[in-house]
Amino acid sequence: MKALVHDGNGHIALEDRPEPQLQLPTDAIIRVTCSTICTSDLHIIHGAVPRATPNTVLGHEFVGVVEQVGEGVHALKPGDRVAVSCETFCGECFYCERGWVNNCVEGGWELGCCEDGCQAELVRVAHAGHTCAPIPADVTDEDALFLGDIVATGHWGASIAEIEPGSTVAVIGAGPVGLTTMMCARLHEPATIIAIDIDPARLALARERGLADAVIDASDMDLAAVEAAVRELSSNRGADSVIEAAGGSNTFEMAWRIARPHGVVVLSAMYEGPQTLPLHEMYGKNLVFKTGGVDACNMGETMRLVQEGCIDASCLISGRYPLNDIVEAYRAFEAHEDGCLKLVITPWEDR
Repeated sequence: MKALVHDGNGHIALEDRPEPQLQLPTDAIIRVTCSTICTSDLHIIHGAVPRATPNTVLGHEFVGVVEQVGEGVHALKPGDRVAVSCETFCGECFYCERGWVNNCVEGGWELGCCEDGCQAELVRVAHAGHTCAPIPADVTDEDALFLGDIVATGHWGASIAEIEPGSTVAVIGAGPVGLTTMMCARLHEPATIIAIDIDPARLALARERGLADAVIDASDMDLAAVEAAVRELSSNRGADSVIEAAGGSNTFEMAWRIARPHGVVVLSAMYEGPQTLPLHEMYGKNLVFKTGGVDACNMGETMRLVQEGCIDASCLISGRYPLNDIVEAYRAFEAHEDGCLKLVITPWEDR
């Protein structure tokens, strides 16, 4: 089969790989019908994920059709359409019992990082009974495509941000994760959602789609100016909840500066370098910090929200590439070509 592989030295290539086989009774083999590229895939290629294994098939955000199941998988059968969590999890360990599946003792973020991922024709999914969610007949593959990662991250970030009705929420980053975070924050009925980014087109999308009530273009602003702008939109207090979904060079500092005293700061971004926690500067703000990675076990809930029309991430799709052209898709995605947000990778085409 065809699969996209990284070599651990910054290079990717489409290769011929053997088809995956069942290894454990709880495995399933999924034929990929749609996948997409995530910024964390770029982090792996750039060497910013130390635990990532070279010569691994990339990708962890996808939907597909069940081809085979192990004898221990009872909730799925061949032919089922499924969305797949970016994290495999056993559902039974200390962490899984508490919903902390990112830290599952037998799983976590493995697909496309330490185990062969989804940017291939077929993929083996461990703990498939927990990791896969059936897709209802009235939900399309593309409707469900982002549930396993960016929607899961947005839903998780909003759920732990302690958003109260009538409050002010600031989301740093209007990229794919930031936009889905805004969608999910809206479900908690805040009075104001503020989107902060340096890309006017992304901010315009957030406002036009009703994902944000106010936007701040920080491209020509220092942190003091951003802080002042947030205060102006929040009765001079700062945001009640801040969700940092950008992972930029100054966005960690921005996050704690724009939060009001006793506010909650959620860090759902992945950073490529260390951040500074200047406790002497933030002393007295009494902030609560909550950090990633996502516990992506919420697909039953987010699938229902998609089905009911409460979450619609179709506005994120900027284009489609067959698996044949996935290297070019990576180039376009990383370059943000034509304002690219998310690309759909469709199956291999015979040409």
